Amino acid sequence: MQSETIKAKRLTWSNVARRQVSLAQIVLSAGALGVLLLAYAVSAHFHVHQQLYHYGRTWLKGNTAAEKNIWLPDFHVVIDAKPLAPDVANISGITYDYDNDRLLAVTNKGPMQLLALDANGDIIARYPLIGFDDTEGLAYLGNGRIVLCDEDLQQLDIITLPTQARPIHVEEAQFIALLINPSNQNKGFEGVTYDPANDRLFAIKERDPRQMFEVSGVLRSIDQGRLQIKIADRLDWITKSVAARDLSDGYFDPRTGHLLLLSDQSRSITELDGKGRFVSIRSLLGTFSDLQNSAPQPEGLTMDHDGNLYVVSEPNLFYKFSKVPKQPVEEIRP
Repeated sequence: MQSETIKAKRLTWSNVARRQVSLAQIVLSAGALGVLLLAYAVSAHFHVHQQLYHYGRTWLKGNTAAEKNIWLPDFHVVIDAKPLAPDVANISGITYDYDNDRLLAVTNKGPMQLLALDANGDIIARYPLIGFDDTEGLAYLGNGRIVLCDEDLQQLDIITLPTQARPIHVEEAQFIALLINPSNQNKGFEGVTYDPANDRLFAIKERDPRQMFEVSGVLRSIDQGRLQIKIADRLDWITKSVAARDLSDGYFDPRTGHLLLLSDQSRSITELDGKGRFVSIRSLLGTFSDLQNSAPQPEGLTMDHDGNLYVVSEPNLFYKFSKVPKQPVEEIRP
């Protein structure tokens, strides 16, 4: 009788142990599943899997049409993180003024101003901006005109630059507002670029959702006094071809007809062809590029007539990239 009791106890403890092991396995399996789901959610949220795919595709495929592509992997850093000036903060966009062979940059805070720069990032003129709300990007339109994008108002302001540096007042601007998917959380229009041959403005919305609108006929309507404007939503280009968390600026290249799109949070530049198809990608992370350190908050990009690529990053950093053979990098820090 005693042996049967001992045997029964052993069976009971064995069953308890099995249940504990099974429970532990369930907990571990649930934990592993939770980690996998979290990893997938993070990957989807930040487009990590898409970025890895695009980087791999760029590296494996190579430049199959050198005469047609900008091809971002060919660019080497020439000026790395040069501060524009001690009193310049919140740099938010840059464009190339081909009529005067100079760069134009804009800030969106204290004080808000338009800066004329040379090719080395040195300031040659200042235009204080009076009455503007939140200037986040700009593009040169030709004949002394520029367009500024206002993030909060989701508005494109077109102004003619004065021949001499002076304050520019918001009342001088003509504008078009695109109140589509407006944002009250500082996620509106971040960038703008211009296709002069087809009179197309590309207005770039930061996120939630990432969007790009193609606005055709604005300058023609202003110049001819006859309203003929078309607006197209290029969301499909962004969705299928841009693996980035957000969008902070864009540049239309008239030589190739391709678009460059900049991302602040993903610290990357993506090249699209004229139909919105992916072409190439470049990182602005120090670990995965020739930069000494990651660009902290890349906000604007443009190219000049020699094919040099320029990027500006908050708070006030200037980068220059070139396709020429690698040379000593100018790295100037505070």
